[in-house]
Amino acid sequence: MHTNIHALLSLACFALVFNALYVSGIGSQPRSLSLDCGSENGGTDGDGRKWESDVKYIAGNYPHARAQYQDSSIVSEVPYMDARIFTSEETYNLPIMLKRRYWLRLHFYPSEYSGLNIANSYFSVVAGGVTLLNNFSASITAQALTQAYLIKEYSLAPMNHQILNVTFKPADRPDAFAFINAIELVPMTDLFGSGTMVGFADQNFDAVSANLETMYRLNVAGQYISPTKDSGNLTRTWYNDAPYLFGAATGVNLQTNESFKVQYGELTESVAPPDVYRTARGMGYHKDLNLAFNLTWLFQADANFTYVVRLHFCEFQLTKVNQKVFNIYINNQTAQVEPNAADIIGWTGEIGVPTYKDYAVFVKDRPGDEEIRVDLHPATYSKPEFYDATLNGIEVFKMSDRNNNLAGPNPVLSEMQVQHIAKASHKKFQTDHKTLTIVGTAGGVGFFFVAAACIAAYRRKKIIPGFDSHTSSWLPVYGNSHTGTKSTISGKSTQSGHLSSLAQGLCRHFTLPEILRATKNFDDSNVIGVGGFGKVYKGVIDQTTKVAVKRSNPQSEQGVNEFMTEIEMLSKLRHKHLVSLIGFCDEDGEMCLVYDYMALGTMREHLYNTKKPRLSWKQSFGYLDPEYFRRQQLTEKSDVYSFGVVLFEALCGRPALNPNLPKEQVSLADWALHCQRKGIIEDIIDPHVKGKITTECLKKFADTAEKCLAESGPERPNMGDVLWNLELALQLQDNPEGSKHSSKGEGSETSEESIRNRNLEMHYSNLSLGSNSEKTAESDDSGDIFSQIVNPKGR
Repeated sequence: MHTNIHALLSLACFALVFNALYVSGIGSQPRSLSLDCGSENGGTDGDGRKWESDVKYIAGNYPHARAQYQDSSIVSEVPYMDARIFTSEETYNLPIMLKRRYWLRLHFYPSEYSGLNIANSYFSVVAGGVTLLNNFSASITAQALTQAYLIKEYSLAPMNHQILNVTFKPADRPDAFAFINAIELVPMTDLFGSGTMVGFADQNFDAVSANLETMYRLNVAGQYISPTKDSGNLTRTWYNDAPYLFGAATGVNLQTNESFKVQYGELTESVAPPDVYRTARGMGYHKDLNLAFNLTWLFQADANFTYVVRLHFCEFQLTKVNQKVFNIYINNQTAQVEPNAADIIGWTGEIGVPTYKDYAVFVKDRPGDEEIRVDLHPATYSKPEFYDATLNGIEVFKMSDRNNNLAGPNPVLSEMQVQHIAKASHKKFQTDHKTLTIVGTAGGVGFFFVAAACIAAYRRKKIIPGFDSHTSSWLPVYGNSHTGTKSTISGKSTQSGHLSSLAQGLCRHFTLPEILRATKNFDDSNVIGVGGFGKVYKGVIDQTTKVAVKRSNPQSEQGVNEFMTEIEMLSKLRHKHLVSLIGFCDEDGEMCLVYDYMALGTMREHLYNTKKPRLSWKQSFGYLDPEYFRRQQLTEKSDVYSFGVVLFEALCGRPALNPNLPKEQVSLADWALHCQRKGIIEDIIDPHVKGKITTECLKKFADTAEKCLAESGPERPNMGDVLWNLELALQLQDNPEGSKHSSKGEGSETSEESIRNRNLEMHYSNLSLGSNSEKTAESDDSGDIFSQIVNPKGR
């Protein structure tokens, strides 16, 4: 009886507190909540945002805990160093307004807490009757994503209640517990509507009354936008889109200045902040190449859910209808195609006016289907002035199913992750044992430190089809991919010595059975090359895609190092004429690298000592031989030097080193610089090029290569300057009398605005369509030699 009275009194007190909180709001204005769970007084975070304690919003006095260390990626103790702990089912009661949609954000820092093993934390979360998480392990998710902390964001449909119940329930397993570090509840305008399902013209989706989870929110070609810089006081976070770009061609970054006014018109500013609409990703500088590839983004997704893909657009360059028209495909299905293709000015009516389009797609539960792919490709039906496609922002939302469920399974750690965790644990034990012997203390670093510091930096075991893992997010819309941790013993930061999360985000992880199928069990009849790393096999993946599979010698320590280095370096190099690293396999002692298969060989094979067709002069432009990048450090200016060597290789039609030549000619770089400075560069250029290259083009090309080979790094141009001058050289080849833009750094204007204007002029000059008579055979066949990886339907 005493217990019942105590419970009733507690509820009554809570009701009084809640009523006071609700009434104290400003009129009928909805109130945001930022709760630092487990703290006594709240505090201010690194962005200056204020957080209050959560004690007012739970009826009982539940345990709280302090994290034993602060990860180096967490800039402020608030709100991650304290946590509320639940060993039984407990509920937060949060005040809301009737019929109002809210953002609900749950923050988790799966660190080590006193007396608790974070590996035992499995729990579910239900909010307003919607299952948000089920059997959720924040520890496993953080390890799989190599993130110190996680933020799960949900958009909850309007309710007919003034209290939102958020219930945490530990899983039914030994020593299980639930925890939460912070909760945000933010009122929002209704940003969701309805429309047609992609691939099902007779089916509609309705997100007006749906509950959704934010999976991805990207500022395309733009920078990170913090919650304090978001529009509409919605405190969202926007990330750059680079980790999600797929394929060799990633387009170009387009940008207007901060003074450019975004005119929202009838669109509420809450849709996206102005900075999202001031940057965009375009397809590139050449109209012919643009027609040969797609701009592609790839996202991991949970099966058996419908997803709303929101694409943000704002034109800040063109002013007329039918200047730029493009098709939109989602999961290789038509979302917006000709004759109703995307025309931003056609949608908005004028420059600087943003808009967005929502497309819904259902992700099936079949092998290889657990992804969302977005492709843009120029449309030709209406014969637009330019062949291009641009995008400013992407958001992906998961819709709740018929059972009001949004929960997905926990991710599965890769074999490499598990192995590194085990090795790290063993090393940690040895280190701790020595420390204990010398110092005589009983303390140690927690489980999470071992996991976070030493696991291979895999963002996902599965990036695209081909392996059996699941997760509720590939790169979560919120969180941190920093792999460093801070030891409570030494206080020093340590970094993972393995693959970076960016490299993982750009690579596909193949299973060994996939590799065996692709190469017919490493059949020697498919061997196309042998190197220090091992044999290279021709193969086929995804039924039709030809690949080159490099298989290493697993006993070679050098092979292991090269394996890790190639993934780390080549995953970051994306160019339409550069052999692309598609992915890798690391299972059962096998280490394999999977590349695009270039049936017509490398650039070298078309330049010298070969029976293959010679390249025309206009075909050297834009091709990067990956061998040079693998042999140099990944610093900007060392890459510029390597590129200068490649330029002279293309011009002279000979290898970088030829020991059979006289001593002064062995090094191409030294010999070419000598001839260039003596004014006799024409004497050593490729005979197949001599007579076809104009004097003006040769001078500009050779000058550019010479500057790349400057002795001191600071004296070399950056790659943007190199590209600019090569574009000029190409124009001088086509038009020896002059060019539409001057060489950068040679008497040209230097202000940022004038440079940007010239870039835009060059960009659209190259995109403009000419008549058929203006297209030469040389320009038409350049893609046939090296662009083996393009497909209008997307790779």
